[in-house]
Amino acid sequence: MAMTVHCDIVSAEGEIFSGLVEMVIAHGNLGDLGIALGHAPLITDLKPGPIRLVMPGGETEVYYISGGFLEVQPNMVKVLADTVQRAADLDEASAQEAVKAAEKALHEKGAEFDYGSAAARLAEAAAQLRTVQQLRKKYGGS
Repeated sequence: MAMTVHCDIVSAEGEIFSGLVEMVIAHGNLGDLGIALGHAPLITDLKPGPIRLVMPGGETEVYYISGGFLEVQPNMVKVLADTVQRAADLDEASAQEAVKAAEKALHEKGAEFDYGSAAARLAEAAAQLRTVQQLRKKYGGS
């Protein structure tokens, strides 16, 4: 039997996932993280992008988060995110449109322009697009 740890993924809308996993793989601000049973306690912020859960038996579930925090305790991993979506539910065309809109906003600066907000929207849209493209490449979907 595989060594497992309990994982919760929670967003502002509620609990998205709760169950046993072999590993959680996420993108922290200082690099990628792989969390398994016995990992040292940790709290870190997460960049927008995919969260991969390796389930008992080796199957992988992928979620997209818009950023958030990851907390590791001896027998528990918790992901707290503003928004979470199953990566399979992301639409590549919508993500590409969001990237184009954010890039346009960055180039068309007006008097009320908020560079930080526009850059954050671009980073989030680009992360969604990367997530969709990685899934399509890995699993051969369209």
